[in-house]
Amino acid sequence: MALHRLTSVTIGVPNVAETVAYYTEFGLTPQRDGWFRTRDGGQQLRIVHTPMRRLVELRVGAGDTDDITRVADALRRLGIEAAHGQHDITAVDKATGLQATVEVAPRITQAPVPSTSYNGPGRIERSGARAPAVMRTVPVQPRKLGHAVLGTTDLAATRGFFLDGLGFKLSDTMKDIGAFMRCSTDHHNVLVLKAPVSFLHHTSWEVDDIDEIGRGALAMLEDHPERHIWGLGRHHVGSNFFWYLKDPAGNFSEYYSDLDCVLDDHRWTPETFEGAKGLFNWGPPPPTSFLAPDDLAALMTGVHSKG
Repeated sequence: MALHRLTSVTIGVPNVAETVAYYTEFGLTPQRDGWFRTRDGGQQLRIVHTPMRRLVELRVGAGDTDDITRVADALRRLGIEAAHGQHDITAVDKATGLQATVEVAPRITQAPVPSTSYNGPGRIERSGARAPAVMRTVPVQPRKLGHAVLGTTDLAATRGFFLDGLGFKLSDTMKDIGAFMRCSTDHHNVLVLKAPVSFLHHTSWEVDDIDEIGRGALAMLEDHPERHIWGLGRHHVGSNFFWYLKDPAGNFSEYYSDLDCVLDDHRWTPETFEGAKGLFNWGPPPPTSFLAPDDLAALMTGVHSKG
């Protein structure tokens, strides 16, 4: 695969200071100019000011300049204008207004994390000691940015922008509702969902295991129970464990672990899911506010008022 990772996202919010404080508490490391670092991925989130919350830009890592040329040719065939630099190319998806940049970037390097030892029936992996996870005291820090999920008013157009234009691969679909797409070996790096207005649904951040998901969520909810949205659970599509929280601007942020990986594109066959399986395998049912965020009407009004 020419593309190899989701490099970063830029989120626009009306309340920058509050949102910056939230993602600092979430475990990302603040840098200059609104940037945040993850442990393994470097600078992967930027917070900027916009009148309404939205996904401003998404950046994707490519292997070399030949990959950039291939993306340029694909966008040209689709009739999509692009700014083509020597080491990057930028285009805008008209349906969402999202600016996407494909850039030559180094591959992410993640040192293997030792497997967590869990006892089970007839299987004792640890003996004479408490589970290592209950002894952890270091605050949870996400390893990398995993994926972004956004609503689009034209699912076919946005799906085509990523697949036929940027060169993403299709992993699975939610019938006529959404498309899971990847630019790495992760099951998905972008999910686009049919929606009445274009908006950022959530960003997802990888942590070591299910215990880190629980510890991270517990710390975020200790003095702010209103941040809870959905979890703990396991998705069916992608198979990952999850817990969703809400930032002060209304965007959701997900701690996740154990996501499906696709090492050989030829051995993966996309499937179509509908109903509950398109959302989760086990856990509490998703609240209405997850499927239709509380500020959806306000976002629609903001878009319409601009017309």
